[in-house]
Amino acid sequence: MSDVESLKAEIKKLSAKAIQAKMDLHDLSEELPVNWQSILSVAQKTHDAFAELEAKRAVLKTLEAA
Repeated sequence: MSDVESLKAEIKKLSAKAIQAKMDLHDLSEELPVNWQSILSVAQKTHDAFAELEAKRAVLKTLEAA
């Protein structure tokens, strides 16, 4: 498997992880004020997931341009 193909597979997994984190944050927001104490941790998890996804997409874009 090439670097690009393995990176695309990793991006697919990261995308699923980011979408799940987004849904967790959405679910939490709908339940407020219940579990308000977990807002920061759930938001940080979501932020981290999307930051990692964006970074990997940038790497892929660079590899594909080369």
